Amino acid sequence: MTTEDSLKKELEYLYVPDLGDLVSEIEPDSIVSRTFFAEDRLKGILFGFAAGQELSEHTASRPAVLHFLTGEAQLVLGDDTLEARPGTWVHMPAHLPHSVLAQTEVTMLLLLLR
Repeated sequence: MTTEDSLKKELEYLYVPDLGDLVSEIEPDSIVSRTFFAEDRLKGILFGFAAGQELSEHTASRPAVLHFLTGEAQLVLGDDTLEARPGTWVHMPAHLPHSVLAQTEVTMLLLLLR
């Protein structure tokens, strides 16, 4: 394969063998985030929450998907309070009020859609 072929391959897809490796160690009392993918129709952000940390109620101007990879959290979607754990997957329409409270250390994937 030529260098040009390699560059073309890199532009065709993004391969991340382990999303967890994208978030550095999560310090106590902190939330870390890392945007690892951005294009016109999709933005991928990985969050790491220390236990007890919260993203207070807010809305997003775009539809979004939350996928909890590790840990346990309390998730508020509109008027509903739900539990999130590894494997929890949520699709939210634009402008839905929501919040996340990490009960343990949490890793969460956020996908913002167009």
